[in-house]
Amino acid sequence: MSGLPDAATFAFLLDVDGTLLDIAPTPQSVQVPASLLRHLQQLATLTGGATALVSGRPLHDLDRLFGPVQLALVGGHGAELRIWRDGAAEEQRAAPLDAWIRQQCSEVAAGNKSILIEDKGYSIALHYRLAPEWELAVKDAAEAILKQAPGEELEILHGKAVVEIKRAGLNKGSGIRRLMAHAPFSGRRPVYIGDDVTDEDAFAVMPEFEGVALSVGRTVDGAERCFETPEDVRQWIARICRGAASQ
Repeated sequence: MSGLPDAATFAFLLDVDGTLLDIAPTPQSVQVPASLLRHLQQLATLTGGATALVSGRPLHDLDRLFGPVQLALVGGHGAELRIWRDGAAEEQRAAPLDAWIRQQCSEVAAGNKSILIEDKGYSIALHYRLAPEWELAVKDAAEAILKQAPGEELEILHGKAVVEIKRAGLNKGSGIRRLMAHAPFSGRRPVYIGDDVTDEDAFAVMPEFEGVALSVGRTVDGAERCFETPEDVRQWIARICRGAASQ
């Protein structure tokens, strides 16, 4: 994409960690610049509401970070969806995981205080960014849990210093398909921006909507452009808002 997309015809689908926000030592310690909140609100207005966050974080965590800005949300790698209709929120959520899986993951995290557990209900994430030397041990533990899980169709999602056990078939791509079926997203061309391997499912569905994939920090097959840092993404969004204001 050589120029800036037209906010009147595109939908903007934005990953959060590593894309809009700089990676922090823990998921809870990320910082959301006030200028980003302002520009996201402006972008939502310019697109008639066709601006969404697409994240591995659950909806309540996205609310904590980005409130009071009201955006459409795809949370939990596609397990949660929130759209706005006539000023009211409509939500969909996947069923929670079996309690046995939650207990097994808790025991993995209990063995090392540097391993952080994030229980989203429908998935469990084990973060090892504070203990990168435990990467193999955490991955092996997750594989063992998957093999023993009682009657669940599960899969492991690998991200930046994190493994997540979740229901099979739920990913950012499936979440985007559901999102794009709703107004004001339906009929628009989506622009998706992401940085992690978990975003590749989102990149893969862009051709279905004649959409555009943009990556951050690494070149990805199918992505038309690569931003170097989240700051570059934030500045790009700011330029779209400034350009629309000057027209």
